[in-house]
Amino acid sequence: MKRVVVDRPGGYERLRVEAARDPEPVLDEVRVRVRASGVNYADCVIRMGLYESAKHYVGYPITPGFEVAGTIDAVGSLARDVAIGTEVIAVTRFGGYASHVVVPRAQIFAKPRALSFDEAASIPANFLTAHWALHGLAKVRLGETILVHSAAGGVGGALSQLGRRAGARVIGVVGRREKIDVARGLGCDAVIDASSGDWVARARVLSPRGYEIVLDANGASTLRASFELLCAPGRLVIYGFHSMLPRGRGRPSLARLARTWLATPRFDPLAMTGTNRSVLALNLSYLFEQRAILHEGMRDLLVAFERGELVAPPITCFALDDVASAHRALETGATVGKLVLVAQP
Repeated sequence: MKRVVVDRPGGYERLRVEAARDPEPVLDEVRVRVRASGVNYADCVIRMGLYESAKHYVGYPITPGFEVAGTIDAVGSLARDVAIGTEVIAVTRFGGYASHVVVPRAQIFAKPRALSFDEAASIPANFLTAHWALHGLAKVRLGETILVHSAAGGVGGALSQLGRRAGARVIGVVGRREKIDVARGLGCDAVIDASSGDWVARARVLSPRGYEIVLDANGASTLRASFELLCAPGRLVIYGFHSMLPRGRGRPSLARLARTWLATPRFDPLAMTGTNRSVLALNLSYLFEQRAILHEGMRDLLVAFERGELVAPPITCFALDDVASAHRALETGATVGKLVLVAQP
């Protein structure tokens, strides 16, 4: 097998592709011959050494990757209900940047027939994050108005689609004019181009009474304004801190990290109670023990994809050997949709 290994935190040069013996499944495990692996911003944070759950669960050296699509090519003694050759999606807590992965039987799902392997690998991390954010935490309701940051990105696009599916009015924010049409195509009723002026003022015009839900992965650069845009009652859901991290340089700046950490708002529970506004947060990698949550989310999502209620995001493919280019592209902030790594036959 081939896999990507990060021996220790650093820049793009730390992404090393190596050959290794194929892993063998035991007991309730299955081995997936990977056709495509999803690339997430969290993988870049893992490479930089700033992802807490990576240090908690694995440590370094580490193989990034939370999701793959491929075919079953070996099973353990307690997983013989799965046929060799079955096309599946697998969720992984790290290890997905490889040509073969072994995962518990409970972490594989039948690939929807309508999706290619590349598209299927784009689903779990982004859509499970979005599903738990909207349905598990924020409890989105019919007719609510929601604001989605980075609405043309992976999780943002999933949030836009799921918000539309739930009957909410979806307002998206994007960082570049060329992303407006992408966000509209993913379900936004209106799109704000933050690069063209005061995005907060525009957001207030589009929903003068405020927003029931705001979904934000930017961190210090937008969190305070996101909270202030909430109506009462309103819920701010945080699932990342992208503004703390470098754009296309590969390595974090300690000075920038310190500045943005200091600038990150601390929300006062007394003030939240007094204004009837809440702050919620999630990190998908800590939910893997909650198999009921993962299965409920994946079942709902895969049925929706089979029915055509959801569509895969725009896909950009990179060879597994070109993983550094994928990370570099993602960190520029210029990409739309989802990046995937394609394993060579």
